Amino acid sequence: MKRLGLILLSGLVVTGLVVVYFFWFSPSGRSSRTRNLLLFLRNPRAHQEWVTKAMQRCGDAPFLMPTSGYIGYLWDDSFRVGHRHQGIDVFGGGEPGDTPVYAAFDGYLSREPGWKSSVIIRVPSDPLNPGEQIWLYYTHMAYDSGETLISPDFPAGSREVFVESGTLLGYQGNYSGTPGNPTGVHLHFSIVQDDGTGKFLNELEIGNTLDPSPYLGILLNNNENGVTPVYCLP
Repeated sequence: MKRLGLILLSGLVVTGLVVVYFFWFSPSGRSSRTRNLLLFLRNPRAHQEWVTKAMQRCGDAPFLMPTSGYIGYLWDDSFRVGHRHQGIDVFGGGEPGDTPVYAAFDGYLSREPGWKSSVIIRVPSDPLNPGEQIWLYYTHMAYDSGETLISPDFPAGSREVFVESGTLLGYQGNYSGTPGNPTGVHLHFSIVQDDGTGKFLNELEIGNTLDPSPYLGILLNNNENGVTPVYCLP
């Protein structure tokens, strides 16, 4: 039994080393992003050159950058087995409530009655595909307790409130969806497709979202960008 225990322990150690290698030492873009994100969060002031500024427009891209911070994870990125990231995660490097979040484009804002940290903005005509309706989803705008950091202009239950690009929506938070189990302080931003009947599709499925790269003028597709940090396209 003692020998069996040692074998099992050795197996666990090897597995742990493989995981550490994959996320820390692997040369892939994903592991580099995780490594750089940790460096940024430990000392944001030392890495301000990595920060993309809120309300910045990259080239002739139609959208403004919705918040300031280090773009830690990209569209179709993965930070756990079987996961495909549906948008981008922007880490401001501060505390919940420090970093403002703005509307990236004109549209009609809604906030479901149960949404503590999220809003969604309907864009009737996609600027890159005129005539197609899309939705812009913003989340994690609450404290870890679930206390909202969304602007009081948009209380729960808000429907079809017109907002211009640059309108303050709220502040980056660390609400994970489970009170008392915080995520890192950041904004998750994604572009969600319409279901054809005027409603948004399930944002949790990557197939229902669009690559945000051409909308923000930054190469934000994990499959095409192994370089970190990411910046405006030249």
